[in-house]
Amino acid sequence: MNDIAIKVENLTKSYPLYHHINSGIKTLLLNPKSLFSFFKESHYLAIENISFTVKKGESVALIGKNGAGKSTILSLLAGVLKPTKGCVTVNGKVAAMLELGGGFHHELTGRDNIILNGTLLGLTRKQINERIDDIISFSELGDFIEQPIRIYSSGMLAKLGFAIITSVDPDILIIDEILAVGDSNFQKKCLSVIDDFKKKGVTIFLVSHNMDDVIKFCDKAIWIEEHHLRMVGDSKVVVNDYLSV
Repeated sequence: MNDIAIKVENLTKSYPLYHHINSGIKTLLLNPKSLFSFFKESHYLAIENISFTVKKGESVALIGKNGAGKSTILSLLAGVLKPTKGCVTVNGKVAAMLELGGGFHHELTGRDNIILNGTLLGLTRKQINERIDDIISFSELGDFIEQPIRIYSSGMLAKLGFAIITSVDPDILIIDEILAVGDSNFQKKCLSVIDDFKKKGVTIFLVSHNMDDVIKFCDKAIWIEEHHLRMVGDSKVVVNDYLSV
């Protein structure tokens, strides 16, 4: 287990579904069967019985169509969600960027959100003060850094979020589709940062729809299809099979 960064065993996550009263209380009371159906518990199965391991220092891509369950898996790895069944073991300090604006306070400025998120990621106030100029420079936000982020575009939020990630020293970096947002030059900067983390031995676990990036940067790919594990293996082999379907 000393060389294992992430271990997922028989992982299942479901969400409760809620019914709405469309036909009125009187109709429900006069029809006991419909009343039973209304209160009967039902669930949406996001992922089911998924198992895999990631070794320390590996770069792994999670691929699959929208709605397959990829973001749910990332949230479980980051500890944001709890499994319905199964077990997730993560060994090391985690830095996660799961969604645009996630963890941000939209009434605070970009600068204030750097301080807030840096603290949440485990940086001391001294470390944040030492690194904040570099974070702002990387973000390319200029004077907008002093504006509340509620006025930011999705690309600006992506830049701010990834700039904050560059300031931390994680053992495991988890990123959800962030490279799909922003201009091409900024995407290249992000890929360069990911490559630097990889060279330092950081375990990389990301979702990407760019198969060229998956093959270029990732040692392994995990293919999720219709909430189940379809394939795990060498990134090029998995991507070729994924694209052939």
